[in-house]
Amino acid sequence: MVYNRTPHTGRDLLFPFGSLAQEFEKAFNATTTSTYPPYNVVQVDEDEWILEFAVAGLNKNDLDVTVHKGVLTIKNDTTNVDLPEGQKYLHKGIANRKFVRSFTLPEHTEVLKAETRDGILSITLVRSVPEEKKPKSIKID
Repeated sequence: MVYNRTPHTGRDLLFPFGSLAQEFEKAFNATTTSTYPPYNVVQVDEDEWILEFAVAGLNKNDLDVTVHKGVLTIKNDTTNVDLPEGQKYLHKGIANRKFVRSFTLPEHTEVLKAETRDGILSITLVRSVPEEKKPKSIKID
């Protein structure tokens, strides 16, 4: 197989992420020192990935997911969970703290959707390389 590299970034045009997990880890390390919340990177197919963040105890109204100038940011400003009147915590082992996780999305990658279910925030990413950017075969006469 022949790999074509872009002139400035050295990324493969067909597989621009190299190891997507490494790209995300590099970006996370560059923007934050915290490892909270923990996350998974799931490859659905060649052009789709799901980032899964463990956000137990938070609901969708507690979370803010934004994309601005190619930077995906996941944020929570909530630190207190209100209990019904008369109840109090005797032990609180589920983390509920403020956090901000930001990273630069790889080129030609967009957020398709974000959803929460069973304590997991799932963010679906898709890559859509424009036709003019894709490698093309040149017929030799």
